[in-house]
Amino acid sequence: MRTPLSARALVVATTALLLLAPGAAVAHDDDRATRDRDRGLPTSYVLDPAGQADPDVFPEGIAVRGDTFFVGSTTDGTIYRGDVREGTATPFLLPGNPEGRTSAIGMKVDGRTLFVAGGSTGQVFAYDVRSGELTGRWTVTDPAGSPTFLNDLVVDRSGDVYVTDSLRPVLYRIDARDRRTDGVQTLPPFVRFTGTALTYVEGFNVNGIAVSPDDRYLVLAQSNTGTLFRVGIRDRSVTPVDLDGQDVPGDGLVLRGRTLYVVDNRSADPAVVRVDLERDLTAGTVVSRTADPSFAFPTTAASVGRSLLVVNSQFDARNAGRPPTLPFTVSRIPAP
Repeated sequence: MRTPLSARALVVATTALLLLAPGAAVAHDDDRATRDRDRGLPTSYVLDPAGQADPDVFPEGIAVRGDTFFVGSTTDGTIYRGDVREGTATPFLLPGNPEGRTSAIGMKVDGRTLFVAGGSTGQVFAYDVRSGELTGRWTVTDPAGSPTFLNDLVVDRSGDVYVTDSLRPVLYRIDARDRRTDGVQTLPPFVRFTGTALTYVEGFNVNGIAVSPDDRYLVLAQSNTGTLFRVGIRDRSVTPVDLDGQDVPGDGLVLRGRTLYVVDNRSADPAVVRVDLERDLTAGTVVSRTADPSFAFPTTAASVGRSLLVVNSQFDARNAGRPPTLPFTVSRIPAP
């Protein structure tokens, strides 16, 4: 009696392995292909200010769509476009544009649309990534007359766009149904932080922003306090992220699952900080700090395969009145 049972068990086990193995093999092959692909990519990308673009790029934001990446100049608003398989990015959208894009800060690509936060212009711009056509434009009006700096933005899976303001205690949202505009539209407030756990103080406040994979929460970095916050998209609640007493003065954010990468340029040694978040995103653990010799006042990052593309702004040179080291670059590092 034992032999038939053992044989049957062997058949069942073998069948299960045969059913499971193909998927496991595919996943393993996909991971290996991604690693191999990343190894063949450049470790640095040069921003080539061809034509009328200002050579003092001082880049800040970056966005990725497939193999294409976009980087913005804070000097004149030029948008550079590059291929991750090649080592140079060249101007895609030039300065001197009629819409008033004199500076380009945070940016994201969603489908065929590139969204650009315009910093002190108080505007958000949307462009077709193929033609460069301006497809949308929004401006802050509330509260009228107060300083503004639209810093970063993120797009959720439904197509809504969330925009941070480093000077006004407001988080804005562009509804997915209103992403194409005729002329300039008002940028609608989504959350007003006055009276919440997130208190604006002197200096640059909310900066980077990321959205959770389930579209339930936003994660914000308040640069000048070193604090992360979770914002509920449904109930608009604002909750500090408990990092066990550690400060993370973040600029740009990249969220992959529950792994958050925070670009820190305010500490003595600029680095990409890895934070492993709890399931509800209200707490996390600082796991590592990754520096790289190529970093030059890094501001933000974007995810490509198993790598991060990190923008080298050289803002420290500009702030000190020193000439920058040319050319301006984007670094590629393995994701920690």
